[in-house]
Amino acid sequence: MKGQLALMTEPGKLQIQEYTVPDPEPGAIIARILRSNVCGSEVHIWCGHHPAKKRGGLGHETVAIIEKLGAGVTTDHAGQPVKEGDRIVATYFIHCRKCYPCQKGQFWMCDNAYRYWGRQPEDAPHFHATFATHWIVHPEQTFYKVPDTVSDQAAASANCAQSQVYFGIDMTGLTYGDSIVIQGAGGLGLNAAAIAHEKGAEVIVIDGVKLRLDEAKRFGAHHVIDMNAYPTIADRVAAVQKLTGGRGADYGMEVTGVLDAFPEAFQLIRPGGTMISMGTVTPGRTVPYDPAFALRRGVQTVTALRYNGPYLKKSMDFLAANRDKYPFDSLLDRDYGMDRIVEALDDSAARKVRRASIVMPA
Repeated sequence: MKGQLALMTEPGKLQIQEYTVPDPEPGAIIARILRSNVCGSEVHIWCGHHPAKKRGGLGHETVAIIEKLGAGVTTDHAGQPVKEGDRIVATYFIHCRKCYPCQKGQFWMCDNAYRYWGRQPEDAPHFHATFATHWIVHPEQTFYKVPDTVSDQAAASANCAQSQVYFGIDMTGLTYGDSIVIQGAGGLGLNAAAIAHEKGAEVIVIDGVKLRLDEAKRFGAHHVIDMNAYPTIADRVAAVQKLTGGRGADYGMEVTGVLDAFPEAFQLIRPGGTMISMGTVTPGRTVPYDPAFALRRGVQTVTALRYNGPYLKKSMDFLAANRDKYPFDSLLDRDYGMDRIVEALDDSAARKVRRASIVMPA
């Protein structure tokens, strides 16, 4: 059986390659991709902003169907029985359980996280990334069965956007009665709004695109701040303070990917509050930052790169429990075929779409 995959030969250039789909090794799965989204990470790589990845496969935010089970695979990582034909989601990274961070219980910081995702397509078993017809789910990856009530569209975002913000929020201890200001109403921000809302927090979302702000309201934001109406940092700080009794928010989350949003966040958060940073993912780019301001305000900073594997199951449960409350399917606002991946990447880079999704042939 032959499969196809997209190879970025250099930033901004792509070609489709074909390889034989291998049999799975013991403990592994051969999965057939149903759809794979264009995440902000792909856009950074495509535009040449990644410090290391200048060539290779793309795609990691996906939902797939089991095509072949390797020897010994009878359940997912929650103990749910699985069979060929079941839909699954899987972490695109691994927990090797042997490196120093893993030994310290910091599985999300595994030194070998991209052992497979970072490999080149010509390196067997070839299907390491998810802009492809097939995907190898290795034994070190965590995977879960998708509940029947969760759509492909909703499930596709879970193994990156939703699980990451869920993990980041849980790292802070945010709870009922707290307030959180979320900078950015893209996929990460909207998922974060829904999760924070369900935890009982007062949710404030900042963005400059009306469509995104309208979506934020549908995803649980109690208040939205339009950057067009509040064009300066001082304006936005005053708006947040007005909504929080003059204090500032208990928590802030930066998910814009815009460098200037990072130092601004510290002014939106109350003294003694917590900043969750996960939007700025391109190393080497800097912005002026006043560390003494953050120190004197006592603002803690929490970073969340990836997440612990079981959060993918928490995301599946969250989607199943709230499928009628939040419009998760609408997070993907345009579908593209495999022959239009370049268009999907370019449209995403130009912000013509909120979340492009590559739908693979049946």
